[in-house]
Amino acid sequence: MVNNMYYLNCFFIYSFVGFIYENIIELVRGKKPGSGMLYGPFTPIYGIGALLILVISKFIFNILNLNKVLEVVIIVLSLTIILTVLEWIGGVLIEKIFHVTFWNYSNFKFHIGKYVALEVSFIWALGSLLVIYVLQPLIDKFIFSIPSYVTYILIIIFTIDLVITFSSKKVHK
Repeated sequence: MVNNMYYLNCFFIYSFVGFIYENIIELVRGKKPGSGMLYGPFTPIYGIGALLILVISKFIFNILNLNKVLEVVIIVLSLTIILTVLEWIGGVLIEKIFHVTFWNYSNFKFHIGKYVALEVSFIWALGSLLVIYVLQPLIDKFIFSIPSYVTYILIIIFTIDLVITFSSKKVHK
């Protein structure tokens, strides 16, 4: 059984993991780290993406009852498309709201506009498998032990971060 805080805690964990991932990528590229537009250590697009991965894969596993290979193929294809669309929507919304471009794939060989590239979509396919088969089983071992008050504190911190970000329209890039 999944408790009320399960998906919220997953969101916060993957938002933080996304923040770490993005900062490592920036360091490797020799750029100043600073993931996303929030002040805190959250990159919410990763939290949203992970929730989509968890919900969609659970649906496919529980409802469709297919053989394992076909399940994996359907999961990878559907999540690759969904996460690519999410990335495109995120890029467009960030540009419209904050008048800034956080990523631009125009220099990739197989780009579709500036927010989508098939090379990056392949990373979302691999990332989906990583979340489903490696990260989430590890996270599930401790996530139910997170006290509710910790989740409430994270909600407050995240909300304050959002309010400050949106009221100042300040971005970190």
